[in-house]
Amino acid sequence: MSLLTIMPSGKSIEAGEGTSLLAAILAADVALTHKCDGKAACGTCHVFVHEGRKGLSKIARVENEKLDSIVGVGSKSRLACQALILGTENVKVELLGFGSGF
Repeated sequence: MSLLTIMPSGKSIEAGEGTSLLAAILAADVALTHKCDGKAACGTCHVFVHEGRKGLSKIARVENEKLDSIVGVGSKSRLACQALILGTENVKVELLGFGSGF
């Protein structure tokens, strides 16, 4: 289990190993746009990971390709639908205030 902290609200929840960031954020009753049902096709679930990046799965080719097409992507960027929690460390993410994939 990892403690997931969601910014800017500061809400924290326990998230199990293998859970996507998207599923954990939605389970915390926090709204996050996700138009493609977790297929890395839209980029709307783009988040910044401020802490615990090593506690998430590695970026796969499909996620990397979608991130390359999104404005505002940086070294902390992940697609919440593709990043799986490994359960090895706590994670802090920032939800962005815009639909970044469209």
